[in-house]
Amino acid sequence: MKKLIFMCMFALLLIIQTPVVSVAESTTNAGLVNPSLVNSLRQGGYILYVRHGEATIGEDQPNLIFSDCATQRNLTEEGKRQASLYGQKLRVLQIPVLTPVSASPFCRTRETAELAFGAGNVQVDSFWTKVYNLSGNVTTEERENTLATLTTILEKEPPTGLNKVIIAHSFPSGTGLGEIPFLGTVILKPKGQGNGYDIVDRLSFNELSSLQ
Repeated sequence: MKKLIFMCMFALLLIIQTPVVSVAESTTNAGLVNPSLVNSLRQGGYILYVRHGEATIGEDQPNLIFSDCATQRNLTEEGKRQASLYGQKLRVLQIPVLTPVSASPFCRTRETAELAFGAGNVQVDSFWTKVYNLSGNVTTEERENTLATLTTILEKEPPTGLNKVIIAHSFPSGTGLGEIPFLGTVILKPKGQGNGYDIVDRLSFNELSSLQ
């Protein structure tokens, strides 16, 4: 009997001394950003593929007109605020950006780019509408052609000392760069024409905001 009591007390002591890690702490530790990332970005040579800021709920009209924002989902006030903070954060971190930045012709992508980097520093590229279309009904050939062109763009190295920024759309799960949250950033390292690229990191807006 005494032996049984002793074993129970010993087990209880082990439980008390075992450190408890909360779900929040575990999630935070799993999402730690590589501290050398900022220094690498300051040297240039990367592509930052960014999804537009938070947008209104709903769907774009089937026959939307890019010049008519009333036919599209647009940035929310929070999306506008975050877009401004995004560009500000890159400037504070002294991360050099090649201008003009590339943006999809949708109002929400153009406005995200303009708020982050200035209206005069944005160049619209219609190719990014094909990435948007991947989430709809496209043929296998259209999908493969879009992904092949995407690779050609992402494997091209930016000018020395600069990083290229693209403001566009998320991808379907398991396709291209995968799903990206609002103002999430996929950091890519181009390896030159014909050599592909590496995905270096994926940052949420909050993770990017925490960089120092």
